[in-house]
Amino acid sequence: MNDLIYVSDVSPYRAGQADPAMAGVHQSLGSAATALEEIAGLCGLGFRHARRAADIAPGDLERARLLVLFTIGETPWSEAQREVIERRTSGGALGIVGLHSATDAAYGWPAMGRLLGGRFNGHPITGDLPITVVDSAHPATAHLPSPWLFRDELYLFRELVPDARLLLAVEFGSSGAGTLPIAWCIDRPPVRTFYTALGHFVAAYENADYLAHVLGGIRWVLDDGAGA
Repeated sequence: MNDLIYVSDVSPYRAGQADPAMAGVHQSLGSAATALEEIAGLCGLGFRHARRAADIAPGDLERARLLVLFTIGETPWSEAQREVIERRTSGGALGIVGLHSATDAAYGWPAMGRLLGGRFNGHPITGDLPITVVDSAHPATAHLPSPWLFRDELYLFRELVPDARLLLAVEFGSSGAGTLPIAWCIDRPPVRTFYTALGHFVAAYENADYLAHVLGGIRWVLDDGAGA
């Protein structure tokens, strides 16, 4: 069966760190699950929510069409799981979508960093972000106003891959002197991935523009007639 598997594993950053709350629990994990189940239905996919990566058998990953990650910390993916994910993504059979803190996870797995396209490097402020639509031709952004005021954490990134197609950003300085990426996609045929840093607050999953943003990104990864 073609499934959307949503993983919301909250794992300690360091071995021996027993309290998962120290890794940064997000109150929106359940709201994201509800939204993604509806999105899966719109895309003709089954849905499964895995609160622990360990609950996903390699066979489940063999049958999945899309892996959506809202993870944080050193997500304990097994070697068998990693092999399936790397093999199936490289062949275009499994798409990857990252929400919010997914870039702040699995630091010990370089291939996942390359798939997601970057690594979390702090969030200096939280507030109503004036987000610029950099690429309005993409189905994840075509419906959005620019600027789009959206309340969230402002994520900073390092190790952004050179082939990331920037979709949303926060610009600062005169004439856009600085650009902070907010959302991007990667197209390495036959591999497609999509990432958005937005989604920290529960209210995001009650926001029609944000939900359409995620749906557009997912449809693009699935190559579901979603456009450019």
